[in-house]
Amino acid sequence: MCWSLEGTIVTAGPPSGLGATCGGRPMLVDRFGGEHSGSGQAAVAAYEEAVLGILAHRPCVGPALDRALALDPGLVAGHALKGLAAVVLARAELLDPAGAALAAARTALAARDGGTAGERALVAALADALAGRLRAAADRLARHLDRHPHDLLALKLGYAFRFMLGDAAGMLAATSAVLPAWTPAAAGYGFLLGCHAFALEECGELRAAEAVGREAVHYEPGDAWGLHAVAHVHEMAGRTGDGIAWLEASRPVWRRCNNFAFHMAWHLALFHLERGDHARVLELYDREVRPQPSDDFRDVANAVSLLWRLGQEGVAVGARWQELRAIAERRRHETTLVFASLHYLMALVAAGDQAAARELGTAIGARALTGMGDQAGVAAGIGLDLADAIAGPAHRSGARAALHRLVAATPQLGGSHAQRDLFVRTLALLAAEAGDRAAVARIMAWRGRLKREDRFAALVRAHLAAALARRGRAA
Repeated sequence: MCWSLEGTIVTAGPPSGLGATCGGRPMLVDRFGGEHSGSGQAAVAAYEEAVLGILAHRPCVGPALDRALALDPGLVAGHALKGLAAVVLARAELLDPAGAALAAARTALAARDGGTAGERALVAALADALAGRLRAAADRLARHLDRHPHDLLALKLGYAFRFMLGDAAGMLAATSAVLPAWTPAAAGYGFLLGCHAFALEECGELRAAEAVGREAVHYEPGDAWGLHAVAHVHEMAGRTGDGIAWLEASRPVWRRCNNFAFHMAWHLALFHLERGDHARVLELYDREVRPQPSDDFRDVANAVSLLWRLGQEGVAVGARWQELRAIAERRRHETTLVFASLHYLMALVAAGDQAAARELGTAIGARALTGMGDQAGVAAGIGLDLADAIAGPAHRSGARAALHRLVAATPQLGGSHAQRDLFVRTLALLAAEAGDRAAVARIMAWRGRLKREDRFAALVRAHLAAALARRGRAA
Protein backbone atom coordinates (compact mmCIF):
# COMPACT_ATOMS: atom_id res chain seq x y z
CA MET A 1 0.00 0.00 0.00
CA CYS A 2 1.09 3.60 -0.57
CA TRP A 3 2.26 5.46 2.53
CA SER A 4 2.07 8.95 1.06
CA LEU A 5 -0.79 11.39 1.42
CA GLU A 6 -1.22 13.75 -1.51
CA GLY A 7 2.50 14.46 -1.71
CA THR A 8 3.20 14.35 2.00
CA ILE A 9 5.56 11.51 2.80
CA VAL A 10 4.74 9.80 6.05
CA THR A 11 7.68 8.71 8.16
CA ALA A 12 7.68 4.93 8.00
CA GLY A 13 9.45 2.25 9.94
CA PRO A 14 9.91 -1.35 8.87
CA PRO A 15 6.95 -2.85 7.01
CA SER A 16 4.30 -4.78 8.89
CA GLY A 17 5.16 -8.37 9.49
CA LEU A 18 5.06 -11.40 11.70
CA GLY A 19 6.16 -10.90 15.24
CA ALA A 20 6.07 -13.34 18.13
CA THR A 21 3.20 -15.71 18.73
CA CYS A 22 0.19 -15.03 20.92
CA GLY A 23 -1.39 -18.09 22.49
CA GLY A 24 0.25 -20.24 19.83
CA ARG A 25 -1.10 -18.05 17.03
CA PRO A 26 1.08 -15.86 14.80
CA MET A 27 1.11 -12.20 15.82
CA LEU A 28 1.42 -9.26 13.44
CA VAL A 29 2.84 -5.90 14.51
CA ASP A 30 1.67 -2.89 12.54
CA ARG A 31 3.85 0.10 11.66
CA PHE A 32 2.59 2.09 14.63
CA GLY A 33 3.35 -0.52 17.29
CA GLY A 34 -0.03 -2.23 17.50
CA GLU A 35 0.04 -6.00 18.00
CA HIS A 36 -2.61 -8.17 16.30
CA SER A 37 -3.43 -11.80 16.93
CA GLY A 38 -3.88 -14.01 13.90
CA SER A 39 -4.83 -11.33 11.36
CA GLY A 40 -3.77 -11.35 7.74
CA GLN A 41 -1.32 -8.75 6.49
CA ALA A 42 -3.86 -7.19 4.11
CA ALA A 43 -6.29 -6.52 6.97
CA VAL A 44 -3.55 -5.06 9.14
CA ALA A 45 -2.38 -2.84 6.26
CA ALA A 46 -5.90 -1.40 5.93
CA TYR A 47 -6.03 -0.95 9.70
CA GLU A 48 -2.71 0.93 9.56
CA GLU A 49 -4.29 3.33 7.10
CA ALA A 50 -7.09 4.00 9.60
CA VAL A 51 -4.55 4.66 12.36
CA LEU A 52 -2.65 6.99 10.07
CA GLY A 53 -5.90 8.82 9.36
CA ILE A 54 -6.39 9.39 13.07
CA LEU A 55 -2.84 10.60 13.57
CA ALA A 56 -2.94 12.95 10.57
CA HIS A 57 -6.61 13.99 10.95
CA ARG A 58 -7.49 12.71 7.49
CA PRO A 59 -10.98 11.65 6.31
CA CYS A 60 -10.01 8.05 5.56
CA VAL A 61 -10.59 6.40 8.94
CA GLY A 62 -14.08 4.99 8.38
CA PRO A 63 -13.48 3.56 4.89
CA ALA A 64 -10.13 2.09 5.94
CA LEU A 65 -11.68 0.39 8.98
CA ASP A 66 -14.48 -1.01 6.82
CA ARG A 67 -11.91 -2.50 4.46
CA ALA A 68 -9.90 -3.95 7.31
CA LEU A 69 -12.95 -5.63 8.84
CA ALA A 70 -14.10 -6.92 5.46
CA LEU A 71 -10.71 -8.56 5.01
CA ASP A 72 -10.74 -9.94 8.55
CA PRO A 73 -14.10 -9.87 10.40
CA GLY A 74 -12.25 -11.02 13.51
CA LEU A 75 -9.84 -8.07 13.62
CA VAL A 76 -10.12 -7.20 17.30
CA ALA A 77 -8.48 -3.78 17.12
CA GLY A 78 -10.64 -2.85 14.13
CA HIS A 79 -13.86 -3.42 16.09
CA ALA A 80 -12.47 -1.66 19.17
CA LEU A 81 -11.32 1.37 17.18
CA LYS A 82 -14.69 1.58 15.45
CA GLY A 83 -16.37 1.77 18.85
CA LEU A 84 -13.89 4.25 20.28
CA ALA A 85 -14.26 6.51 17.23
CA ALA A 86 -18.02 6.59 17.91
CA VAL A 87 -17.62 7.34 21.62
CA VAL A 88 -15.39 10.39 21.13
CA LEU A 89 -18.08 12.04 18.98
CA ALA A 90 -20.10 12.46 22.23
CA ARG A 91 -23.51 11.84 20.71
CA ALA A 92 -26.10 9.77 22.53
CA GLU A 93 -27.34 8.03 19.39
CA LEU A 94 -23.86 6.63 18.74
CA LEU A 95 -23.67 4.77 22.04
CA ASP A 96 -25.61 1.77 20.68
CA PRO A 97 -23.29 1.36 17.64
CA ALA A 98 -20.34 1.69 20.00
CA GLY A 99 -21.86 -1.00 22.20
CA ALA A 100 -22.27 -3.26 19.17
CA ALA A 101 -18.61 -2.70 18.30
CA LEU A 102 -17.65 -3.63 21.86
CA ALA A 103 -19.64 -6.86 21.66
CA ALA A 104 -17.98 -7.74 18.33
CA ALA A 105 -14.54 -6.95 19.74
CA ARG A 106 -15.14 -9.16 22.78
CA THR A 107 -16.35 -12.02 20.58
CA ALA A 108 -13.28 -11.71 18.36
CA LEU A 109 -11.02 -11.51 21.41
CA ALA A 110 -12.47 -14.72 22.83
CA ALA A 111 -12.08 -16.49 19.49
CA ARG A 112 -8.39 -15.62 19.54
CA ASP A 113 -7.71 -16.96 23.01
CA GLY A 114 -7.64 -13.55 24.67
CA GLY A 115 -5.62 -11.81 21.96
CA THR A 116 -2.61 -9.59 22.48
CA ALA A 117 -1.98 -7.12 25.29
CA GLY A 118 -2.73 -4.23 22.94
CA GLU A 119 -6.02 -5.74 21.80
CA ARG A 120 -7.10 -6.38 25.38
CA ALA A 121 -6.22 -2.81 26.36
CA LEU A 122 -8.25 -1.33 23.49
CA VAL A 123 -11.30 -3.45 24.26
CA ALA A 124 -11.16 -2.67 27.98
CA ALA A 125 -10.71 1.05 27.23
CA LEU A 126 -13.76 0.96 24.97
CA ALA A 127 -15.81 -0.61 27.77
CA ASP A 128 -14.72 2.15 30.17
CA ALA A 129 -15.33 4.93 27.67
CA LEU A 130 -18.74 3.58 26.71
CA ALA A 131 -19.73 3.72 30.38
CA GLY A 132 -18.66 7.37 30.51
CA ARG A 133 -15.44 6.65 32.40
CA LEU A 134 -12.98 8.44 30.14
CA ARG A 135 -10.39 8.88 32.87
CA ALA A 136 -10.45 5.17 33.64
CA ALA A 137 -10.05 4.44 29.91
CA ALA A 138 -7.05 6.77 29.69
CA ASP A 139 -5.49 5.26 32.81
CA ARG A 140 -5.94 1.75 31.43
CA LEU A 141 -4.18 2.68 28.20
CA ALA A 142 -1.39 4.34 30.21
CA ARG A 143 -0.77 1.09 32.07
CA HIS A 144 -0.54 -0.72 28.73
CA LEU A 145 1.97 1.86 27.50
CA ASP A 146 4.19 1.21 30.51
CA ARG A 147 5.08 -2.10 28.86
CA HIS A 148 4.42 -1.20 25.23
CA PRO A 149 5.60 2.43 24.79
CA HIS A 150 5.61 2.19 20.98
CA ASP A 151 1.84 1.56 20.68
CA LEU A 152 1.11 4.96 19.16
CA LEU A 153 -2.65 4.47 18.77
CA ALA A 154 -2.98 3.63 22.47
CA LEU A 155 -1.05 6.81 23.26
CA LYS A 156 -3.19 8.93 20.94
CA LEU A 157 -6.48 7.56 22.29
CA GLY A 158 -5.55 7.99 25.95
CA TYR A 159 -4.29 11.47 25.13
CA ALA A 160 -7.60 12.29 23.41
CA PHE A 161 -9.59 11.19 26.46
CA ARG A 162 -7.46 13.36 28.72
CA PHE A 163 -7.96 16.28 26.32
CA MET A 164 -11.72 15.81 26.61
CA LEU A 165 -11.30 15.92 30.39
CA GLY A 166 -9.08 19.01 30.40
CA ASP A 167 -6.25 16.98 31.95
CA ALA A 168 -3.27 18.81 30.48
CA ALA A 169 -0.89 17.47 33.13
CA GLY A 170 -1.99 13.93 32.27
CA MET A 171 -1.43 14.57 28.57
CA LEU A 172 2.09 15.79 29.23
CA ALA A 173 2.81 12.91 31.59
CA ALA A 174 1.70 10.43 28.91
CA THR A 175 3.95 11.78 26.18
CA SER A 176 6.87 12.34 28.55
CA ALA A 177 6.67 8.75 29.75
CA VAL A 178 7.01 7.15 26.31
CA LEU A 179 9.38 9.58 24.56
CA PRO A 180 12.60 8.07 26.00
CA ALA A 181 11.76 4.78 24.28
CA TRP A 182 11.45 6.41 20.85
CA THR A 183 13.95 7.45 18.19
CA PRO A 184 13.42 9.65 15.12
CA ALA A 185 13.60 6.53 12.94
CA ALA A 186 10.41 5.08 14.43
CA ALA A 187 7.22 5.33 12.40
CA GLY A 188 5.03 8.11 13.75
CA TYR A 189 7.79 9.88 15.69
CA GLY A 190 6.70 13.27 14.34
CA PHE A 191 3.11 12.63 15.39
CA LEU A 192 4.28 11.80 18.91
CA LEU A 193 6.25 15.04 19.05
CA GLY A 194 3.15 16.94 17.93
CA CYS A 195 1.20 15.50 20.85
CA HIS A 196 4.04 16.37 23.22
CA ALA A 197 4.20 19.94 21.89
CA PHE A 198 0.51 20.60 22.45
CA ALA A 199 0.67 19.15 25.96
CA LEU A 200 3.61 21.45 26.74
CA GLU A 201 1.63 24.44 25.49
CA GLU A 202 -1.42 23.56 27.58
CA CYS A 203 0.85 23.32 30.63
CA GLY A 204 2.22 26.80 29.96
CA GLU A 205 5.63 25.75 28.62
CA LEU A 206 5.33 27.95 25.55
CA ARG A 207 8.98 28.16 24.49
CA ALA A 208 9.48 24.40 24.68
CA ALA A 209 6.12 23.80 23.00
CA GLU A 210 7.05 25.89 19.99
CA ALA A 211 10.45 24.21 19.61
CA VAL A 212 8.98 20.70 19.86
CA GLY A 213 6.06 21.60 17.58
CA ARG A 214 8.40 22.83 14.86
CA GLU A 215 10.48 19.68 15.29
CA ALA A 216 7.33 17.58 14.92
CA VAL A 217 6.51 19.21 11.60
CA HIS A 218 10.12 18.75 10.49
CA TYR A 219 9.90 15.00 11.03
CA GLU A 220 6.29 14.72 9.86
CA PRO A 221 5.26 17.54 7.50
CA GLY A 222 1.69 16.23 7.51
CA ASP A 223 1.26 16.53 11.27
CA ALA A 224 -1.65 18.94 11.59
CA TRP A 225 -1.64 18.53 15.37
CA GLY A 226 1.95 19.74 15.54
CA LEU A 227 1.03 22.72 13.37
CA HIS A 228 -1.92 23.29 15.68
CA ALA A 229 0.33 23.24 18.76
CA VAL A 230 2.51 26.04 17.39
CA ALA A 231 -0.61 28.06 16.49
CA HIS A 232 -1.72 27.73 20.12
CA VAL A 233 1.64 29.08 21.27
CA HIS A 234 1.15 32.13 19.06
CA GLU A 235 -2.37 32.60 20.45
CA MET A 236 -1.35 32.37 24.10
CA ALA A 237 1.73 34.58 23.60
CA GLY A 238 -0.23 37.25 21.74
CA ARG A 239 1.89 36.87 18.58
CA THR A 240 -0.94 37.60 16.18
CA GLY A 241 1.10 38.28 13.06
CA ASP A 242 3.20 35.15 13.58
CA GLY A 243 0.05 33.11 14.05
CA ILE A 244 -1.51 34.31 10.81
CA ALA A 245 1.71 33.71 8.88
CA TRP A 246 2.13 30.22 10.37
CA LEU A 247 -1.41 29.12 9.51
CA GLU A 248 -1.38 30.62 6.04
CA ALA A 249 1.97 28.99 5.23
CA SER A 250 0.72 25.59 6.44
CA ARG A 251 -2.67 25.87 4.73
CA PRO A 252 -1.78 23.20 2.08
CA VAL A 253 -1.44 20.68 4.95
CA TRP A 254 -4.43 21.46 7.12
CA ARG A 255 -6.82 22.08 4.25
CA ARG A 256 -6.48 18.36 3.44
CA CYS A 257 -7.64 17.37 6.92
CA ASN A 258 -11.09 16.16 7.87
CA ASN A 259 -13.22 18.61 9.87
CA PHE A 260 -10.07 19.52 11.79
CA ALA A 261 -9.55 21.95 8.88
CA PHE A 262 -12.54 23.91 10.20
CA HIS A 263 -10.85 24.16 13.59
CA MET A 264 -7.59 25.40 12.06
CA ALA A 265 -9.60 28.04 10.19
CA TRP A 266 -11.17 28.97 13.54
CA HIS A 267 -7.72 29.65 14.93
CA LEU A 268 -6.94 31.81 11.91
CA ALA A 269 -10.19 33.72 12.48
CA LEU A 270 -9.24 34.33 16.13
CA PHE A 271 -6.03 36.01 15.05
CA HIS A 272 -7.96 38.30 12.72
CA LEU A 273 -10.47 38.98 15.49
CA GLU A 274 -7.60 40.15 17.67
CA ARG A 275 -6.70 42.58 14.89
CA GLY A 276 -10.26 43.87 14.86
CA ASP A 277 -10.76 42.77 11.25
CA HIS A 278 -14.37 41.69 11.66
CA ALA A 279 -15.06 41.53 7.93
CA ARG A 280 -12.24 39.01 7.49
CA VAL A 281 -13.51 37.01 10.47
CA LEU A 282 -16.99 36.74 8.97
CA GLU A 283 -15.53 35.81 5.60
CA LEU A 284 -13.51 33.02 7.23
CA TYR A 285 -16.59 31.89 9.14
CA ASP A 286 -18.67 31.50 6.01
CA ARG A 287 -15.99 29.98 3.78
CA GLU A 288 -13.83 27.89 6.13
CA VAL A 289 -15.12 27.64 9.70
CA ARG A 290 -18.72 26.85 8.83
CA PRO A 291 -18.67 26.06 5.10
CA GLN A 292 -21.35 23.37 5.43
CA PRO A 293 -24.00 22.27 7.95
CA SER A 294 -22.70 19.80 10.52
CA ASP A 295 -23.89 18.70 13.95
CA ASP A 296 -20.49 17.35 14.98
CA PHE A 297 -20.06 19.07 18.37
CA ARG A 298 -16.53 20.15 17.46
CA ASP A 299 -17.76 21.97 14.36
CA VAL A 300 -20.62 23.54 16.31
CA ALA A 301 -18.20 24.63 19.03
CA ASN A 302 -15.99 26.39 16.47
CA ALA A 303 -18.98 28.24 15.05
CA VAL A 304 -20.65 29.16 18.34
CA SER A 305 -17.38 30.31 19.86
CA LEU A 306 -16.60 32.63 16.98
CA LEU A 307 -20.07 34.17 16.68
CA TRP A 308 -20.34 34.65 20.46
CA ARG A 309 -17.01 36.48 20.57
CA LEU A 310 -18.10 38.70 17.70
CA GLY A 311 -21.28 39.47 19.60
CA GLN A 312 -19.24 40.43 22.65
CA GLU A 313 -17.49 43.01 20.48
CA GLY A 314 -20.81 44.37 19.22
CA VAL A 315 -20.56 42.91 15.72
CA ALA A 316 -23.83 42.00 13.99
CA VAL A 317 -23.67 38.48 12.54
CA GLY A 318 -26.96 38.47 10.64
CA ALA A 319 -28.94 35.24 10.52
CA ARG A 320 -25.97 32.98 11.17
CA TRP A 321 -27.25 31.97 14.61
CA GLN A 322 -30.42 30.43 13.19
CA GLU A 323 -28.71 27.44 11.58
CA LEU A 324 -26.92 26.69 14.85
CA ARG A 325 -30.13 27.19 16.81
CA ALA A 326 -31.82 24.42 14.84
CA ILE A 327 -29.01 22.01 15.75
CA ALA A 328 -29.01 23.10 19.38
CA GLU A 329 -32.77 22.61 19.66
CA ARG A 330 -32.37 19.02 18.49
CA ARG A 331 -29.60 18.57 21.06
CA ARG A 332 -31.34 20.33 23.95
CA HIS A 333 -31.45 17.10 25.98
CA GLU A 334 -27.90 16.03 25.05
CA THR A 335 -25.49 15.93 27.99
CA THR A 336 -23.02 13.28 26.84
CA LEU A 337 -20.31 15.94 27.01
CA VAL A 338 -20.93 19.08 29.07
CA PHE A 339 -18.45 21.07 26.94
CA ALA A 340 -20.72 20.43 23.93
CA SER A 341 -23.91 21.10 25.89
CA LEU A 342 -22.74 24.56 26.92
CA HIS A 343 -22.03 25.49 23.31
CA TYR A 344 -25.53 24.35 22.34
CA LEU A 345 -26.85 26.49 25.20
CA MET A 346 -25.00 29.53 23.91
CA ALA A 347 -26.53 29.07 20.47
CA LEU A 348 -30.01 28.93 21.99
CA VAL A 349 -29.42 32.00 24.15
CA ALA A 350 -27.94 33.99 21.26
CA ALA A 351 -30.91 33.07 19.05
CA GLY A 352 -33.37 34.06 21.77
CA ASP A 353 -34.80 30.58 22.35
CA GLN A 354 -35.18 30.81 26.11
CA ALA A 355 -37.55 27.84 26.36
CA ALA A 356 -35.10 25.44 24.75
CA ALA A 357 -32.28 26.99 26.78
CA ARG A 358 -34.18 26.24 29.99
CA GLU A 359 -34.73 22.65 28.86
CA LEU A 360 -31.04 22.20 28.23
CA GLY A 361 -30.16 23.75 31.58
CA THR A 362 -32.55 21.33 33.24
CA ALA A 363 -30.93 18.42 31.39
CA ILE A 364 -27.48 19.48 32.63
CA GLY A 365 -28.86 19.61 36.17
CA ALA A 366 -30.33 16.14 35.78
CA ARG A 367 -27.00 14.82 34.53
CA ALA A 368 -25.32 16.23 37.62
CA LEU A 369 -27.70 14.24 39.84
CA THR A 370 -27.06 10.90 38.14
CA GLY A 371 -23.54 10.51 39.48
CA MET A 372 -22.82 8.33 36.45
CA GLY A 373 -19.53 8.74 34.59
CA ASP A 374 -17.06 11.60 34.48
CA GLN A 375 -19.52 14.06 32.98
CA ALA A 376 -21.89 13.87 35.93
CA GLY A 377 -19.08 15.29 38.03
CA VAL A 378 -18.38 17.98 35.43
CA ALA A 379 -22.06 18.93 35.34
CA ALA A 380 -22.18 19.17 39.13
CA GLY A 381 -18.78 20.85 39.50
CA ILE A 382 -19.19 23.63 36.96
CA GLY A 383 -21.64 22.81 34.18
CA LEU A 384 -24.85 23.72 35.96
CA ASP A 385 -23.56 26.98 37.47
CA LEU A 386 -21.95 28.02 34.20
CA ALA A 387 -25.17 27.25 32.32
CA ASP A 388 -27.08 29.44 34.76
CA ALA A 389 -24.63 32.28 34.24
CA ILE A 390 -24.79 31.99 30.44
CA ALA A 391 -28.60 31.86 30.45
CA GLY A 392 -28.76 35.38 31.92
CA PRO A 393 -32.00 36.15 33.79
CA ALA A 394 -32.58 32.42 34.33
CA HIS A 395 -29.49 32.07 36.51
CA ARG A 396 -29.94 30.91 40.07
CA SER A 397 -29.78 33.37 42.94
CA GLY A 398 -26.20 33.93 43.98
CA ALA A 399 -24.63 32.52 40.81
CA ARG A 400 -23.03 35.84 39.89
CA ALA A 401 -21.33 36.13 43.24
CA ALA A 402 -19.39 32.98 42.36
CA LEU A 403 -18.24 34.02 38.90
CA HIS A 404 -14.61 34.34 39.90
CA ARG A 405 -14.70 30.89 41.48
CA LEU A 406 -16.23 29.33 38.37
CA VAL A 407 -13.27 30.44 36.26
CA ALA A 408 -10.84 28.25 38.17
CA ALA A 409 -13.06 25.23 37.48
CA THR A 410 -13.26 25.71 33.70
CA PRO A 411 -10.48 23.18 32.91
CA GLN A 412 -12.91 20.46 34.04
CA LEU A 413 -14.89 21.13 30.86
CA GLY A 414 -12.12 19.77 28.65
CA GLY A 415 -10.81 21.22 25.43
CA SER A 416 -7.96 23.70 25.24
CA HIS A 417 -7.25 27.00 26.96
CA ALA A 418 -8.11 28.77 23.71
CA GLN A 419 -11.48 27.02 23.51
CA ARG A 420 -12.35 27.53 27.17
CA ASP A 421 -11.42 31.21 26.89
CA LEU A 422 -14.94 31.61 25.51
CA PHE A 423 -16.32 30.86 28.98
CA VAL A 424 -13.67 32.93 30.75
CA ARG A 425 -14.51 35.93 28.57
CA THR A 426 -18.20 35.47 29.28
CA LEU A 427 -17.68 35.32 33.03
CA ALA A 428 -15.43 38.39 32.93
CA LEU A 429 -18.04 40.44 31.07
CA LEU A 430 -20.83 39.29 33.40
CA ALA A 431 -18.76 40.42 36.37
CA ALA A 432 -17.94 43.72 34.65
CA GLU A 433 -21.57 44.41 33.77
CA ALA A 434 -22.51 43.72 37.38
CA GLY A 435 -19.94 46.31 38.47
CA ASP A 436 -18.08 43.69 40.52
CA ARG A 437 -14.59 45.14 40.46
CA ALA A 438 -13.11 42.40 42.68
CA ALA A 439 -14.52 39.56 40.58
CA VAL A 440 -13.25 41.19 37.39
CA ALA A 441 -9.77 41.54 38.86
CA ARG A 442 -9.67 37.90 39.93
CA ILE A 443 -11.01 36.58 36.62
CA MET A 444 -8.63 38.64 34.53
CA ALA A 445 -5.69 37.72 36.75
CA TRP A 446 -6.53 34.05 36.28
CA ARG A 447 -6.82 34.57 32.53
CA GLY A 448 -3.49 36.41 32.50
CA ARG A 449 -1.70 33.35 33.86
CA LEU A 450 -2.57 31.54 30.64
CA LYS A 451 -2.72 34.22 27.99
CA ARG A 452 -0.99 37.51 27.31
CA GLU A 453 -3.28 40.54 27.66
CA ASP A 454 -5.19 41.29 24.47
CA ARG A 455 -7.88 43.60 23.10
CA PHE A 456 -10.51 41.83 25.17
CA ALA A 457 -8.96 43.13 28.39
CA ALA A 458 -9.70 46.69 27.27
CA LEU A 459 -13.28 45.67 26.45
CA VAL A 460 -13.76 44.32 29.99
CA ARG A 461 -12.38 47.53 31.51
CA ALA A 462 -14.78 49.58 29.39
CA HIS A 463 -17.77 47.49 30.50
CA LEU A 464 -16.74 47.75 34.13
CA ALA A 465 -16.27 51.51 33.91
CA ALA A 466 -19.69 51.89 32.32
CA ALA A 467 -21.32 49.78 35.02
CA LEU A 468 -19.65 51.75 37.79
CA ALA A 469 -20.69 55.00 36.14
CA ARG A 470 -24.30 53.80 36.00
CA ARG A 471 -24.10 52.86 39.65
CA GLY A 472 -22.76 56.30 40.49
CA ARG A 473 -25.56 58.05 38.62
CA ALA A 474 -28.14 55.86 40.34
CA ALA A 475 -26.69 56.69 43.74
